[in-house]
Amino acid sequence: MAVDALDTRILRLLIEQPRTSVREYARILGVARGTLQARLDRLERDGVITGTGPTLSPAALGHPVLAFVHLEVTQGHLVEVGDALAAVPEIIEAFSTTGGGDLLTRVVARDNGHLEDVIQRLIQLPGVVRTRTDVALRERVAHRVLPLVESVGRAAGDRDRPGPGAAAG
Repeated sequence: MAVDALDTRILRLLIEQPRTSVREYARILGVARGTLQARLDRLERDGVITGTGPTLSPAALGHPVLAFVHLEVTQGHLVEVGDALAAVPEIIEAFSTTGGGDLLTRVVARDNGHLEDVIQRLIQLPGVVRTRTDVALRERVAHRVLPLVESVGRAAGDRDRPGPGAAAG
């Protein structure tokens, strides 16, 4: 889906001022409320905007330990193991991957002992052959999408401009 300059401005506002009303967004952007709403609806329909809820902190919820657990899975058991992972509340994300493992999970825990308990639970899942754990020490770049949005918006602007040697209209 093509994201143009207005879409980029809209997405920036949604990221930077998530609690602002649609009416206020339209005023800030200098567009009609209907135009803004149509853009928002399209961005949601096209899967660019995937949620509107709050971002929560596992650390503030008492789970300050973050680890990435790689799971090697017996061939043919990937779906079963993936389904079983969904039942473990400390797993906040899981991805099928290539490379040194079959699944990569993002796991949170209250402390290192709790992390070990979670890992032991994962090892016992039918189809899990082995795990490898990397504990995060400090977040260096927080989850972000705005730089990507701006890059896509700039690229769209470049596509919309005539290139060198193009005839002037």
